[in-house]
Amino acid sequence: MLFKKHLFLLYLLFYSHIGLADEDVPDFFEVNYTLYSNDTKIGLMERRFFKDDAGNYIFRSESKTTGLVSIFRKDQIIEESNWHFSNANFTPLHYIYQHTGGKRDRDVEINFDWDKKKIFNRVNDSIWHMETQPGILDKLLYQLVIMAKLKAGQIPEKFTIADGGKIKQYLFEFIDDEIIDTPIGQLKTMKLQRHKPNSDRKTLLWCAYELDFLPIKVINTEKKGRLTTAIIESLNGFGFETDS
Repeated sequence: MLFKKHLFLLYLLFYSHIGLADEDVPDFFEVNYTLYSNDTKIGLMERRFFKDDAGNYIFRSESKTTGLVSIFRKDQIIEESNWHFSNANFTPLHYIYQHTGGKRDRDVEINFDWDKKKIFNRVNDSIWHMETQPGILDKLLYQLVIMAKLKAGQIPEKFTIADGGKIKQYLFEFIDDEIIDTPIGQLKTMKLQRHKPNSDRKTLLWCAYELDFLPIKVINTEKKGRLTTAIIESLNGFGFETDS
């Protein structure tokens, strides 16, 4: 493990630079993941990164239950982050989260008004405001920023996130380099962990070097030790064109 961490430090030495640049923004892509609860396949997730007609960047995620699970539950989760990149900053503009088909529908909308320095939150019928903070991100955008920071040779350690009407800190640490076998081939990855102070809940991410550090495997440890896993199934982007 020590040798691998030395390799990682060499990567930082050769590729790191101050701040983020346009070339650190990941290339556009479409990726599909298979979702598991413990060892049971429960659904699929599709993610797309593209630009809209107004020139804003869009990162969109859509998950749904499949197979036997879908007979009993028709869950669908849609997340979308609308943002732009300027002056070395990822600037969120509009975020939505919609969960339908579960025990209770949840509809979230966050608007970032940078002129008024206000964040407007709506969760179902509840509305409230918060002050903006430098570097604040939404719950989806920060995942692209992880890719950009790793591409720039920076270790993502902390993100400030507008989450559920609160300002939260997401903490990360580098664990190791690992080779991962996936349906699209064997990939060298950087393993990161998101942890919460005084909590057993954590998230592990395996980000592939040759895919601009796209996460190809993610494991969430939930309450009572339940594991939720996402594993890459197909990809269009970064030189890959695989069947979905």
